[in-house]
Amino acid sequence: MTEEKKRYGADAIVDSLANHDVKYVFGVPGAKIDRLFERLDHPVNPKAPKLIVTHHEQNASFIAGGIGRLTGKPGVVLTTSGPGVSNLATGLVTATAEGDPVLAISGQVPRRDLKRLTHQSMDNAALLAPVTKYSAEVQDPNNLSEVLSNAYQEAVALKQGAAFVSVPQDVTDGEVTSAPLAPREDVKLGPANLSDVEWLAKQVKDAKLPVLLVGMRASDEETTAAIRQLVAETHLPVVETFQGAGIISRELESDFFGRVGLFRNQPGDRVLKESDLVIAVGYDPIEYEPRNWDPTASARVIVIDTKQAQLDNNFQPERELIGDIASTLTLLSPQLTGYSVPKNSRAFLDQVQIEVTTRDEPKPVKEGQVLNHPLNIVAAMQERIDDDMTVTADIGSFYIWLARHFRSYQPRHLLFTNGMQTLGVGLPWGIAAALVRPNSKVVSVSGDGGFLFSAQELETAVRLNLNIVHLVWNDGNYDMVKFQEELKYGHDAGVKFGPVDFAKYAESFGATGLRVEKAADLGKVLDKAFATQGPVVVDIPVDYSDNPELGKQLIQDNIN
Repeated sequence: MTEEKKRYGADAIVDSLANHDVKYVFGVPGAKIDRLFERLDHPVNPKAPKLIVTHHEQNASFIAGGIGRLTGKPGVVLTTSGPGVSNLATGLVTATAEGDPVLAISGQVPRRDLKRLTHQSMDNAALLAPVTKYSAEVQDPNNLSEVLSNAYQEAVALKQGAAFVSVPQDVTDGEVTSAPLAPREDVKLGPANLSDVEWLAKQVKDAKLPVLLVGMRASDEETTAAIRQLVAETHLPVVETFQGAGIISRELESDFFGRVGLFRNQPGDRVLKESDLVIAVGYDPIEYEPRNWDPTASARVIVIDTKQAQLDNNFQPERELIGDIASTLTLLSPQLTGYSVPKNSRAFLDQVQIEVTTRDEPKPVKEGQVLNHPLNIVAAMQERIDDDMTVTADIGSFYIWLARHFRSYQPRHLLFTNGMQTLGVGLPWGIAAALVRPNSKVVSVSGDGGFLFSAQELETAVRLNLNIVHLVWNDGNYDMVKFQEELKYGHDAGVKFGPVDFAKYAESFGATGLRVEKAADLGKVLDKAFATQGPVVVDIPVDYSDNPELGKQLIQDNIN
């Protein structure tokens, strides 16, 4: 076989990714995987994914996780050996915990060096096994395609998450004679058992206040459509988890009772407490632990999901309807034709709805005021962000304000990290959204602390000319830790850091940098940001003095 026609392990990997219709590969190069980078940057296969080089492997894994969440198909991250592998851990555990499909591929030392104390030699597969659904190392170039196909399949299997494949350098460089595995059709589940669906319909009709608790596995397009059809027919009250944001449309807003997560003090928490039948649809306990929303373990819960629930002392569903969620709901809707919530409960719901709709009001701005109240920032965002725009949230105090007060009307258009609460995801997820949805502006949000975890990817956004407006809520602290410490101890500890000129920082990367100098100018500055092409960073000084209210325990229970 001539050198020109010889197929290497790297070709087998590229061909396998192309067969799975992978659009992008994100990563940082290195000697142990450089042949694969060469084949991606100078492709032989015309269907090869586009290579996007990043500035840190962790950020590359965040972008891949964002692709996974937005599309339901694995985002792909590629790194070299040693620290290139270990730097993946945070991104992969975030993806696995939060149900985002990711395929990670990393280089490894040649097979002869696997057990030697040599440069970057370590057990890659063992290191990442605890944070992935699948972790394997390939020992034969002809096995690459089958291992990658199984890894991809495991990443998309429910519950979705991360899969990892380690490839020794001599396997990547080795000759391949086997053809890549052909792409496969997605496995499609059927609905839950019809008799269980009929039984559930009767339970809804007999209940005083049935409530839908919709979560991460209910946010795909088909399931969202089925939920909206059910709610339009029945007007069942709906509470979203943070990852369920956007499932309820504008037209059904009167049936929406807010989101729940982190602290048990929201209108949705009161609705769940009052309910005598909670129907958990695509809900994952990592989103909001059952001990938080049902501390007395007294709730009557029915599950509609694609997988059986993990049981614990506070979560023991009476019955589980397992199957394709959308198909199950489509069977349920006609069973509830003509249903309406009992009048006795309607008065309670109407009262809660008043609170849901009035608590978002912005605060008056005083003459000369510099700091911006969180509600004013949320309101200014709401005025400028349409339903097609994607908002990606990092972690920090601002994420609580957004989760409680920012309205989103399309699923997977308001992204939160609520399982791992991982600092640094905001901008990388924004890059993912801008690639997947290039025809609309993307807004990513972070605090000043979290922004610096991944801010080097501004150069990536500039290089790709992505239309991202990144808002930095700036207060000089790791504030989500700070206000909770103050609630516990009466003072803070270890949360302060020095000032950064984020506008100049952005400009140094070739992005546009803006700062809100006065609270009265917030809208004007945001208008300029949204009208600017390419990446924009907006520094917004924020007043977090009302944060103690976020953690107040407004609902008390008698727990034995």
